[in-house]
Amino acid sequence: IPATHRVLITNKHGEKLVGLLHPTGSNRIVVLCHGFTASKSSGVIVDLADAIIKQGISVFRFDFSGNGESEGVFQYGNYRKEAEDLHSIVSYLYQEKYDVAAVVGHSKGGDVVVLYASLYDDVRMVVNLSGRFYLEKGIEERLGKEFLDRINKEGYIDVTNKSGNVLYTVTKESLMERLNTDMHATSLSISKECSFFTVHGSADEIIPVEDAYEFAKHIPTHKLCVVEGADHCYTRHRKELSDAVVGFITSKKARDTTLED
Repeated sequence: IPATHRVLITNKHGEKLVGLLHPTGSNRIVVLCHGFTASKSSGVIVDLADAIIKQGISVFRFDFSGNGESEGVFQYGNYRKEAEDLHSIVSYLYQEKYDVAAVVGHSKGGDVVVLYASLYDDVRMVVNLSGRFYLEKGIEERLGKEFLDRINKEGYIDVTNKSGNVLYTVTKESLMERLNTDMHATSLSISKECSFFTVHGSADEIIPVEDAYEFAKHIPTHKLCVVEGADHCYTRHRKELSDAVVGFITSKKARDTTLED
């Protein structure tokens, strides 16, 4: 089996995205997408990669532009651009004669794959792990109260850590992009030919499990798995997460979805 190797793929903005290809000898491949301020080396991504490789399926995990080792400036929001990054990856893999079996995203990456499924019709299986349905929520926790007034006045907000160092800057444009990303309309517009799987922890402390039920309600061909007791990063439930994802990706039913409503 060929060794894992680094691959550089240029996105449509000319930025190099850095990925790791884990070939198993199979041309079926799963693409893993990380969450906000995370990377291809996040524990949850690495553990999923290991579980999928054990099934003999190849894996590609990468850093979105502005994250990890990839080029570009880190930005808040940016869902649409990250979906375009993912499209550059998927197109590259098809060119290399891989069969992209599924795209999987955790947290913000979950929203990116929902958006991806509504924009592009080239992957049959999409897996959203703990993504956020109500994108207008969860902002105050990071940006502070009155964030809209502040950003309208200043044009940007600097998010700092406890010692006052700036972690990242939120521009008005990136905040508006997030507020204008409508997961309800996006979910409804996903093709029924696309098999969609949402996994969410019942004890998620960052994004409430209610969001998972909303995806389940609006995406046409959808299966939901709630992992009892799991937090946002599945800290103590990595095996349950991996089993659920691997089970979905390898199930015959999911591959040849016949709709019997």
